[in-house]
Amino acid sequence: MKAQDRINTYWTGRAPGYDEYVQRPERFAADQQAWSAVWATALPPAPLDVLDVGTGTGQVAMVLAGLGHRVTGIDLSEGMLEQARRHAAAMVDGPDIRHGDAVAPDLPAGSFDAVTSRYLMWTLREPQVAVANWVRLLRPGGTVAVVDSTWFPDGLDNASENFAGHYDSEVRAMLPLAAATSIDQTVEVLAQAGLHDVAVTPLTSIFELDRRFGVAPDHELQLQFLISGRS
Repeated sequence: MKAQDRINTYWTGRAPGYDEYVQRPERFAADQQAWSAVWATALPPAPLDVLDVGTGTGQVAMVLAGLGHRVTGIDLSEGMLEQARRHAAAMVDGPDIRHGDAVAPDLPAGSFDAVTSRYLMWTLREPQVAVANWVRLLRPGGTVAVVDSTWFPDGLDNASENFAGHYDSEVRAMLPLAAATSIDQTVEVLAQAGLHDVAVTPLTSIFELDRRFGVAPDHELQLQFLISGRS
């Protein structure tokens, strides 16, 4: 997992700044409201047992817990986990944050009602294997719901962020969705894993927030999508 180690190191280095951006006070309340609406629409009513894979700083896990779900968040980046645990500890009935691999979660089959992720699919090695493993974790009729976009349709060589030290050729070769040119490529991954009724929802509310408040440094204004399916 040497290539995965480089990905983990990259995100650990970015974790403090990433969390500061997510928590910025001028947008935080609007983000909470918008993302609460996104996830409330994506999942059946609470309380559900939800696994948030690639939880990062725990933004999705915290929103889901705020909706009344019982949430477990896993990630491989120790820096991200540190931020997520800090937020979870400050919340009553906050998510359970654990070290874990999104591709192969070491958790019992049939132990969750839903698996979620945000901004993970593009940087996920073996996404078809990963989603198949998520389906294994679901109870009958469970939901997989992911949020992502086509962040680098021109390839990571032309990315505005500097990935060179970590997202080298070996890493990029592991990530089939990193340079996806259409969100349909993510849809296909979910469908091939055996999920039914796979649907795509453009997240216009998040797009409007990005237009109002601006996007992260070195990013462009881009439409994001919710992709969901049932087991």
